[in-house]
Amino acid sequence: MSVYPVGVLFSRSGGYSRPAEQGYFGALAAVADINANDAYPFTLEAHHADPKGNADRYAELCRDLIRTTGAQHIVGCTTSWSRKEVIPVVEKLDALLWYPCVYEGFEVSENLIYVAACANQHLVPLLDHIVPRFGARAFLTGSNYIWGWETNRIARDILTRSGGAVLGERYVPIGDEDIDHLIEEIREKRPDFILNNLIGTSSYAFLAAYRALGMEDPAFRPENCPVVSCNLCENETTRLGADAAGHYTVSSYFRALASEENDRFAARMKASEPSRVADAFFVQAYAAVVMIAEAIRRTGSDAAQDVLEAVRTQETATPLGPVRVDRGTNHVNLCAHIGRARADGDFDIVHYCRETIAPDPFLTATPLDRLYANMAADARQLRVVR
Repeated sequence: MSVYPVGVLFSRSGGYSRPAEQGYFGALAAVADINANDAYPFTLEAHHADPKGNADRYAELCRDLIRTTGAQHIVGCTTSWSRKEVIPVVEKLDALLWYPCVYEGFEVSENLIYVAACANQHLVPLLDHIVPRFGARAFLTGSNYIWGWETNRIARDILTRSGGAVLGERYVPIGDEDIDHLIEEIREKRPDFILNNLIGTSSYAFLAAYRALGMEDPAFRPENCPVVSCNLCENETTRLGADAAGHYTVSSYFRALASEENDRFAARMKASEPSRVADAFFVQAYAAVVMIAEAIRRTGSDAAQDVLEAVRTQETATPLGPVRVDRGTNHVNLCAHIGRARADGDFDIVHYCRETIAPDPFLTATPLDRLYANMAADARQLRVVR
């Protein structure tokens, strides 16, 4: 029986280890499921490299995985910084990087498959839901790198074009938990909502401090001025508990999504590891491996270009639903569900997306004038702060 190597490139320590570990566990869970399924006349062999949160290590470790194991496929990277470090490596060595984390867009590579959402599949639907309900005066936060910069830039563009305003925009280094100055500025400027593009421990510290602010001043409770995110998943909210409760996340996957298929998948993942939460990042990494395996099964080859052509021409069944890679962008169509976090870490689905959204990574087909002005004014008049 043939054995095909798959590289797994995630940091299991450092300032964003919680979401990164979800990618690691999701990829390994899929490898185990593929190897246990008789429908696949081969096995996958996972080879993991741990950059430990150091962006300078990703390119070197990716190169080593390809050259020493023969892997044609690398599932990995959590941050846009690390992804951009790896792209030149996979392009030079003609391998494929399968990126399973939401990102800001404005990028396409022939050697990269974007399994998670870009801005028109996360940020735009999130703002469309939040602004009419809370208002269009936002405060933007972010970790000081590409994801924070670009996502906040897009948000600023949309809000200012659409009759809203950005009252402040502040960044902290990845992993920095000294965020009191953010809280004080939010207290002073009193926005309608906060767009949180912090990652890892910085985000957790911010949410804890913001909850304390809400206990002092009801204007900053989630029902009045929520924190909204494109990248906060159940693995994190489960540990955050009350600090995240009431706040909003947009995602292509929630474990609370009601369907027989999702219930079976979640139960199977829970049975294999009771303490682990299969969240969006887990599922996107899982889906990447399933797409690789299905393409190998159809073509009889793990060659990067053969697999790429296969996933472009035929849908693959995954926990995200049936997915196919768009030939022009190497992104996939995805849903944008919106959830409100509960104190137990799960989400109540407040907007169920019934049709997938086509990827538009350069926002060339997505109107940025969202006609928010009148809706936002109505939202502010209707809200009652208790």
